[in-house]
Amino acid sequence: MKAWQLHELGEPRAVLRLDDIDDPVAGPGQVLVRVLAAPANFPDVLLCRGEYQLEPPLPFTPGVELCGTVVAVGADVTRCAVGDRVVGTTTLPGGAFAELAVLDADNVFPAPAALDDAEAAALSIGYQTSWFALHRRTQLKPGETLLVHAAAGGVGSTAVQLGKAAGATVIGVVGGPDKAEYCRRLGADLVIDRRTEDFVPIVKEFTGGRGANVIYDPVGGDAYAKSTKCVAFEGRILVIGFAGGTIPQPALNHALIKNYSIIGLHWGLYKQYNPQAIADCHAELTRLAAAGQLKPLISERLSLADVPDGLGRLGDGSTVGRVVFQP
Repeated sequence: MKAWQLHELGEPRAVLRLDDIDDPVAGPGQVLVRVLAAPANFPDVLLCRGEYQLEPPLPFTPGVELCGTVVAVGADVTRCAVGDRVVGTTTLPGGAFAELAVLDADNVFPAPAALDDAEAAALSIGYQTSWFALHRRTQLKPGETLLVHAAAGGVGSTAVQLGKAAGATVIGVVGGPDKAEYCRRLGADLVIDRRTEDFVPIVKEFTGGRGANVIYDPVGGDAYAKSTKCVAFEGRILVIGFAGGTIPQPALNHALIKNYSIIGLHWGLYKQYNPQAIADCHAELTRLAAAGQLKPLISERLSLADVPDGLGRLGDGSTVGRVVFQP
C-alpha cells in the first residue's frame, strides 16, 4: 500500500515521503480498515517535528484519527465486523495517512449515519476533547458565556458547536477575516478578530462587565494571559494546549484574588483511566449529530497526495476549519 512516512523529523513539507510499504495486518484485539478519510490534526504536525508527547520509532506514518471501512478483524474482536463503517484513533507507528491502517478495537466506534466520511473522520479527537472539557472537567451551564480561542481551528471549532448545543452564549476569537466568517457559520454569537481587536475590553462590554464564565484555551501564551483579565467571578479557564508555542506560567495569587479556576484536560488519559467515558461521549456526539446540533464544517477535502502541504499549512496557522484527506 501507499503511506506517508517519516524517516527523519522536521517540518511536514520537508520530511514526509510517500512510500510503498507492506499492507499492515490486524493482530489480536485489532481492526484493519481501508481509510476513507483522515483529517489533519495539530498533533500530526507535532509528530512530524518530534514535539509530541509520543515519539514513535522512525520510520512511521502520522495521522491520528480516521473514518474507514473494516476489511479484517483480529482474534477476540467482537465490537465490529468486516464491512462496518467506523471512526477511531490509530495505533502508531501505523497512522491514518495511508491506504490502510490498524486500530486497536477499543478505539473503534460506529461512524454516525448522519455524517459523511470526511465529517465522521473529524468526530473523534476534536469533539471528544471539547465535550470532556465542557461537560466533565467543568460543567458548562445554559445561559453561561463561553469564550473560545482559535475558534476556527480544529478543536476550537468543536467547542463553538458544543457550546451552542449546551445553551451557552459563545464568543469566538480568531485570527483573520476568513476565520471570522467561518466562526460565524459555526454559530458563534460574537466573533472577535484578534489581529485587529483586543478581545479583553470587548468581552467585558459584551458581558456587562461580568466576563466569560468559561474560557477554552488551546493556544496558551498571550491568549491565556489576557484571558485572566476577562474571566468572570467563579469562572473556569480550560487549558487545552499550547498551539501558540508558549506555555503560560499561571499567577496563582491572581486566581485566588479573582476566584477563578484553572483546569487542565488531557483527553488521551481517559483511554487508560476511564474508557467507558469515551464510549459514552461518542454515543452523545452521535445523538447530537443525528439531531443536527453537531456537524463538522470541512473547509477542504484533499487527496492523499496533498498530505504534506495540508499539514504544512496547518502548522503555519493558515488553514481554516477542518482539512480532511480522502485516499
